Amino acid sequence: MTVAPSESTTTDGATAVLSSLRAFARSRLGIDPRALGAFRIGLGLVVVFDLLFLRAPGLKTFYTDSGVFPRSALAAVAPSLEQWSLYAVSGSVWVQALLLGITVVVAACLLVGYRPRLAAVGSALLLASLHARNPYLVNGGDTILISLLLFAAFLPLDARWALRGRHRSGDDRIVSVATATILLHVVGIYAINAVLKFESDAWMSGVAVRRIFRLEDFRYLLGPVVAEYPAVLTAINWLWVAVLSASVLLVFATGWLRAATVVAFITAHLGMAATMRLGAFPFVMSAVLLLFLPPQIWGPVDRRIADSGRRSRLDVASNRSAGPARSDVVRSPSVRRGARLTAAALLVCALVALVGWQLAAAGLVETPSSAEPAALGGSSWAFFAPDPPDSYSWYVVEAERESGVTTDLGDGETVDFDRPPNAMDRYPTTLWKRYGTKSQGSAVPAQSAAAYVCERSPADVESVTIYRVEQRVTADGPVGDPLPQERAAVACE
Repeated sequence: MTVAPSESTTTDGATAVLSSLRAFARSRLGIDPRALGAFRIGLGLVVVFDLLFLRAPGLKTFYTDSGVFPRSALAAVAPSLEQWSLYAVSGSVWVQALLLGITVVVAACLLVGYRPRLAAVGSALLLASLHARNPYLVNGGDTILISLLLFAAFLPLDARWALRGRHRSGDDRIVSVATATILLHVVGIYAINAVLKFESDAWMSGVAVRRIFRLEDFRYLLGPVVAEYPAVLTAINWLWVAVLSASVLLVFATGWLRAATVVAFITAHLGMAATMRLGAFPFVMSAVLLLFLPPQIWGPVDRRIADSGRRSRLDVASNRSAGPARSDVVRSPSVRRGARLTAAALLVCALVALVGWQLAAAGLVETPSSAEPAALGGSSWAFFAPDPPDSYSWYVVEAERESGVTTDLGDGETVDFDRPPNAMDRYPTTLWKRYGTKSQGSAVPAQSAAAYVCERSPADVESVTIYRVEQRVTADGPVGDPLPQERAAVACE
């Protein structure tokens, strides 16, 4: 039987179109194995450093019943979180330390590449449980981190530079529903922010960054220095809007243009880390942006590692430990196909749910009001958008003594509500600042904090009153007098 010329031409044309689409998807939605390895290492480092250097020092204060936010306070604010959080099974410090240690070990497995998919899921679940134990310590960077860990579990994280993995060459670009999902997830984060920026009068008039750097409780390291140069801040305002607007290039561009776009984003995030207190967010985003780097960037990195003699040892270790997976031997092709389809459906649904959540959190779509605390809603990814805050705050803790004298427990001086030289000096640590900022709309955390201060006050203190003092700002600096508001008062027994 012969095929008519017209039918043959149609078939060849369809094949050519399909081949072009595959090439397009491979170059735009595929990920270099070396990028996956670097992403895994970066993600593991962020989790380990966050746990050891931010959470661990405040473990007793913020995660135990003897601290500022006992489980009874969590149950009053968010009963569902108290019920399912693993960290809420006990209020003792040793249980919290044990759980935190387990979380660090699991994150370390992700870092070195030992069963990285399982480690990614374990890290996500344990971190979510930790955040649920005290939702007033969670920001947008923390929720992005958990979403990336869950998406990462569908990726071959052991493709390169793993303690136990399957080595893939740099030319073996990986493309799948999982790679497309995580890349589009990142672009979606930036795209939503770009839309919000264009809807903002502050960003579109060029004063948003100037106002941000007037928020003394956010400024950090080089922040106070940069704040003295309004022209520089205005330039940063427009540069960030331009970079966000170019976020589509992260998937549509290839080669050096894509690399330049990634470098622009990473540079912006590292600049944020050097000037503002944003927690893990700048480093989380810098880690995931490594996935977008094209082979042109990873080639020199690979050669450098090969020249140092480390790659060959890693590859040997990986190849020795990477026998055929048991599931590949036992499962039939139909079972594997069904598992892939199920995983793809889960990924797509998760991406749609995340985008919908963030659109709602950003106010771009309307949703029914929720009875759950606003603390987790405050973990939106719409950083300083659509408009940055127009005020910052600090706390004054007033102690009334048996003699009738009142003093400020923060500095031991007479109580006043004057603006301090640096508002951040009124917070003992970054976690205290985050707790005070996130809990400002709820009475329970303030009452709990007042009771905590009472228990640790001198014996002659009869009562403690906590005031939140708000200072309004514009792009040119503070305006008006500080406005104190009583948040909680507790009699000390």
